[in-house]
Amino acid sequence: MSSPFPPHWVLEHAERNPEAPAVDSHEARLSYGELAERMRVLSAHLAAAGVRQGERVPIVLPNVPAAVVAALALQALGACAVEMNRGWGVDAFRALLAQIRPRHAFVLGRDARLWGRVARSLPPHFWVVHPTELTPALRGGLGGAAATWVRADGRLDPAQATAPVSTYPAASHPESPALILYTSGSTGKPRAVVQTFRNIDANARSIVQYLGLSSGDRAMLVLPLSYCYGRSVLHSHLLAGGSVFLDDRFMYPRLVLEALGAEGCTGFAGVPSTFEIIRRHVDLSSLTWPRLRYVTEAGGAMSLDTIRWVRRSIHPARLFIMYGQTEATSRLSYLPPEQAADKEGSIGIAIPGVELKVVDDEGVELSAGETGHLIARGDCVTPGYLDEPEETAAILRDGWLWTGDLAYRDPDGFFFHAGRSREVFKIAGHRVSPVEIEHALERHPEVVEAAVVAVRNELAGDAAAAFVVRRPAGSVSEGDLRRFCRDLLPPYKVPATVTFVDELPRNASGKLIRAELAGRSGSAPAQEEGS
Repeated sequence: MSSPFPPHWVLEHAERNPEAPAVDSHEARLSYGELAERMRVLSAHLAAAGVRQGERVPIVLPNVPAAVVAALALQALGACAVEMNRGWGVDAFRALLAQIRPRHAFVLGRDARLWGRVARSLPPHFWVVHPTELTPALRGGLGGAAATWVRADGRLDPAQATAPVSTYPAASHPESPALILYTSGSTGKPRAVVQTFRNIDANARSIVQYLGLSSGDRAMLVLPLSYCYGRSVLHSHLLAGGSVFLDDRFMYPRLVLEALGAEGCTGFAGVPSTFEIIRRHVDLSSLTWPRLRYVTEAGGAMSLDTIRWVRRSIHPARLFIMYGQTEATSRLSYLPPEQAADKEGSIGIAIPGVELKVVDDEGVELSAGETGHLIARGDCVTPGYLDEPEETAAILRDGWLWTGDLAYRDPDGFFFHAGRSREVFKIAGHRVSPVEIEHALERHPEVVEAAVVAVRNELAGDAAAAFVVRRPAGSVSEGDLRRFCRDLLPPYKVPATVTFVDELPRNASGKLIRAELAGRSGSAPAQEEGS
């Protein structure tokens, strides 16, 4: 398959095997033939409504088939889908819409009042995903803005389905923007990351290659489509001709895991908190997944103990530990499962088509074992942030993406994450990464996971404050853990305090929110190194 455009992947699979499953959920099931037809009709209506090539159109929907149809229909016109998380709130939406200035937007019917408030100064044409017709009350909630009704399966109201179809599909350039995703915003305001058709294609092909995906694969997708990891699961399976099952019920994890088996899924993707929730709240002994062959984890470092538990619990399926970021479309490295024991704690090797290096502050490559900046190069790397040239220049230097992460590589070429460069702090003149202290704490058998932040004491200077989630019925004390760390770390890295918590604060993508922990510590967070 040579086309770099996701809509063309769907059309080619629809022509070869129209009855094959493509995108399913509890609301609707779409074969490739049906997905192609929904995409064709919606694309025609978007064109008739004035959507132009290159236009940015927000999609603010849960994981339902209509969200997939909407993005593909926009991309088929050469427009750019802008994925937003429904949970961001009024103020965030106003700020982001002021940047995008859309003329059209896909929203959920039950969010009508929110959008009526948000869009008063800039009322777009709303494409409303709703199970019933557009009632006067629903239109009133939207502030009287123009609206078109779309079902959860991507179908339009039959009374509205009269647009011509001759404009579909439009010709696009591989370097044209296809998608905008927002960074998690865990360390500041979310940034709009532009992803081109070439970016998406390169990342999807690489993932298909190292996971060995085929048309027989089916992924259970609980991650949001507004998150680069969730989006990459969708794209890689559409490229391979496989299918995804969208399940928004992870607040009931056992139901999702029952569906994993019932739906015949071959793959499951999660962030660290996904697997911690399963470990704590689901008895897996009565569950079976006869077709499950792999599980992937990314979105942050998972504790070594949990990694071992996942490997035992899903055997003979294989666990792929992965690393990436939105600025790289999704993925940059993976740990081959056969190396899991020998290279425990590693983020693995570069994915096909990507180069990784560890360099010093001047960009000079470091030797094995030396910690420095992790940089990457490949067709999956973004052309930059939307309307932020200075921030773009800070991460893209001489063709390389500066990830903002610290790492080292071993003599065999495997990379190990050593923390975020902006999270490095100083204790007694020594540079300290919180990740090293966290890994030491997580080696204790009663520790589920740990997070470390730097705090400033006016008398003692900077110190490490640890927050620890204990195993149920665990009895380990603060003193026990500090003594445990003294055997593993130099004295200045031993946490000054250990606070036990029920869970660590995380954002919608499952990433740790360190700033919140620093606030809980009762003292001001230490300034970032270099500030």
